[in-house]
Amino acid sequence: MGTTTLADLRSAHCVPRRGAADGIDAVGARQWLALLDGWEIDARSGGIHKEFAFRDYFHTIAFVNAVASIAHREDHHPELTVTYNRVSVHYSTHDVGGLSLNDFVCAARVDDLLAG
Repeated sequence: MGTTTLADLRSAHCVPRRGAADGIDAVGARQWLALLDGWEIDARSGGIHKEFAFRDYFHTIAFVNAVASIAHREDHHPELTVTYNRVSVHYSTHDVGGLSLNDFVCAARVDDLLAG
């Protein structure tokens, strides 16, 4: 794909990815992760995750709805854990058995929701 910068991630779109050939290994994952702010590798699942904090439930749910909109548009769906004022967002690509570029594209889009 040639994606090498955060701007490239932000402008990319998810495409179907299947099998190990479309997966990203640990070295590649660290390189992509370095472009994102606050995302971490989840050692248990092999995916990436980030926790977001909000001042109240209304803003929490507004964020969840915005993430759901990204998921719908990109056809790539995160696992969300929602509490009163926190949301944990977790991405992995089941069809590759770990991480794919789609996870990093969506993480960049989620970060953009709160930028500026």
